[in-house]
Amino acid sequence: MLASLLRTSLGRLRAIGFLEGVSFLVLLGIAMPLKYLAGQPEAVRLVGMAHGLLFVLYVLLVLQVSIARSWSWRKALLALAVSVIPFGTFWADKKLFQE
Repeated sequence: MLASLLRTSLGRLRAIGFLEGVSFLVLLGIAMPLKYLAGQPEAVRLVGMAHGLLFVLYVLLVLQVSIARSWSWRKALLALAVSVIPFGTFWADKKLFQE
């Protein structure tokens, strides 16, 4: 199933969107509390780096898919905006990224 999802640019966007959303939640819900409540800044460094990479990939894929599929600028902007809201990429997958 994953291999078929990764064959299209929209499928890759959906997969990276899911991973980016999970990394954002791990960063906010686990790594940040570990840093500030348990004095372990390494968690934010590691998770933050992974999240940053996934975020950049997400942005690039949104741009690629929006051009390839002739999305309106509003839809593309909405797909980018929801990425900075917790659970936003999951909403985008359900509402924006369907075939």
